[in-house]
Amino acid sequence: MARFPVPAFDDLPADLQDRIVEETDRAGFTPNVFSAFAYKPSHFRAFFQYHDALVEDTALEREEIEMLIVAVSGVNHCYYCNVAHGALVRIYADDPTLADQLVANYRTADIGDAHRTMLDVAVKLTERPAEVEPADLEALRDAGFSEEAIWDIGAVTAYYNLSNRMAMFAEMRPNDEFHTLGRE
Repeated sequence: MARFPVPAFDDLPADLQDRIVEETDRAGFTPNVFSAFAYKPSHFRAFFQYHDALVEDTALEREEIEMLIVAVSGVNHCYYCNVAHGALVRIYADDPTLADQLVANYRTADIGDAHRTMLDVAVKLTERPAEVEPADLEALRDAGFSEEAIWDIGAVTAYYNLSNRMAMFAEMRPNDEFHTLGRE
């Protein structure tokens, strides 16, 4: 993070240290977003608590969540999220090229019609939120998404618009490890 100091791990509150250790053990490295958000512990807690709710209490598959994140981050030009969540798309979709397709132009990606509709609505909410209308939600219903899944599409999209903007504002950089994950 170039624009704000990253606090020393030993100076962090115990609950943040525990969460960072847990994530480091899971990933094999500490994703830079954890170190960056530790700058403001109360925001760290809220940010990751909402993240956990989005991925744990959802009607969406994890692959779909990551597809949303990468499509939104692609149109927002968020380098951190494109790279970090691109790795997660590759892993959860078991597809070494899908993330690159989504970042470049999700409309030409090798995805089905339901996922294209999902991403169309997410990108519209990202680029032109005032233009989202009942017909967009109806298109999601017609594509087979439940009411809960539709809510989750909106929630993931909104959250990652926030995340993208904070990552860009703070100039967070993705870990080198993310660039190669899921490419084999």
